[in-house]
Amino acid sequence: MAGDKPDWAKHAASIGKFGSELAGEVSRGVSTWRDPRAKAERKRKRAKRGLKLRIGLAAIAGTAAFFVADGPEIEFPEIALGGIAVVSSVSAVSSGIRVQKLYRTPLPAASVPPPELPPVSSAARAPMQRLIAAESSLGELLDRLGEPTKGAASVPLDVVVQTRLTAVDAASAVRDGADRLQAVERAAQAAPATERASLSSEIRRLERQLDESVDGYGRLVAEAGRAVAASASAEPQTALTDASDRLAGLASALRELSRGVER
Repeated sequence: MAGDKPDWAKHAASIGKFGSELAGEVSRGVSTWRDPRAKAERKRKRAKRGLKLRIGLAAIAGTAAFFVADGPEIEFPEIALGGIAVVSSVSAVSSGIRVQKLYRTPLPAASVPPPELPPVSSAARAPMQRLIAAESSLGELLDRLGEPTKGAASVPLDVVVQTRLTAVDAASAVRDGADRLQAVERAAQAAPATERASLSSEIRRLERQLDESVDGYGRLVAEAGRAVAASASAEPQTALTDASDRLAGLASALRELSRGVER
């Protein structure tokens, strides 16, 4: 029985790996579904199908009214079918205008797919999953802050743009830390047993740094959320500017940390 334990452990690990990969596929599918370009394309297709349906209904109702008419008197079935044909025709014209407008409107740029996650066995995987979720949330918040809203304070466009740029810089620095952690993990796997203890301590240190970096990014997402909440009733410029400054500071700190580790 004792010899069965390694097999069970391997089996459990394979199930965990499959579950994590499946969750990743589901997450990518959801991201694709929420993509602005994909949404616009689906709206076009729905509008086009609705136009075809209305044209078909108008044609059927008009043809049926023609064949039902069997005398000079106008009877109720003719009136009903004629009314359906008229309403469907008007609706088809309105739908046609909407379809034309949708196809004339340029499609939004396709969203960039999220970077590939580290392997399931890596300590960097969970922090990178958190980072991707935080990036998505921050992007949504900045999109809302960049939209002109009636009855609410507006946010200067340059502040939003600067926040986006510093967010990209900070996320890049976090990913540098994740890459470094994975490199040390691979080194530990290839190193002799006598060297693995010291490398394990380095792996734990890098893992703590990575977690702290993602926590910092998450706090900045919270600042952007407060700015969105403030925009509904008060001027959000101060809150968003503070968030941008904090984000810039995080990016700078992470870059300094990266250079220090490399030395």
